[in-house]
Amino acid sequence: MPEIEKIIWIAILAVVGLSAIIIYFVASLIGQHRRITQWQQQRIKAEVETLELERKRIATNLHDEIGPMLSAIKLQINHVEPTDETDKIILQKSSRQINEVIQHFRDVSFNLLPNTLVRSGIAAATDELINRLPDTQLMIEFVSENIVLKKEDEINVFRIIQEIIHNTIKHARATRLTIEIKLKPPVMVLQSADDGIGFTYTDKMKHANGIGLLSIQSRVEILNATMQVTTAVGMGTKYLIEIPTTN
Repeated sequence: MPEIEKIIWIAILAVVGLSAIIIYFVASLIGQHRRITQWQQQRIKAEVETLELERKRIATNLHDEIGPMLSAIKLQINHVEPTDETDKIILQKSSRQINEVIQHFRDVSFNLLPNTLVRSGIAAATDELINRLPDTQLMIEFVSENIVLKKEDEINVFRIIQEIIHNTIKHARATRLTIEIKLKPPVMVLQSADDGIGFTYTDKMKHANGIGLLSIQSRVEILNATMQVTTAVGMGTKYLIEIPTTN
């Protein structure tokens, strides 16, 4: 074999060998990235599931123990006969205060785990959430098709809606928020839009006030969903989340 051919073959073998090494290295990196991503998703899922279980435990204790106790106290107050005007004023004040405590207790219990979500699904629970909101300048329009998901998916979708509403009220200075849920097989589409002040997404995610966004993103990952956030300062905020209906 001529010397030039030997050199060419050596060069070809060197290139092939180097290519094989590069391919192996890239494949190893991809495999490692996938394993890290899977581990992160499993960790996030475990943390969220633990959080929801703890919320459920506390909500159950409140409902089974504190709720009946408050009702008994209210009943006893209502049966007390005042002997003079001073006693009457004190009883009326006490009755108002116990009513406020009961209402606060119901709000806390609902935020921990809405019974409506368990009984009737996302649409009914979201309607109740909106109706329970304190007086605010924000007008919320909610439209939903009758969609049934697995219970663990329903709670995550509800928490996303809850976070979107909370963020809009707290940060957006909006007067209008629209939320829509519709089915577009093989996904369920959750989208929202507000007319608020908007924000810079990357900047928000870098700071502590981006915790709400991180919570939404974590639940989107658990649902194996995709999320697109469209926002800019002065332009409002839009969310488009597509959630697979089959796994």
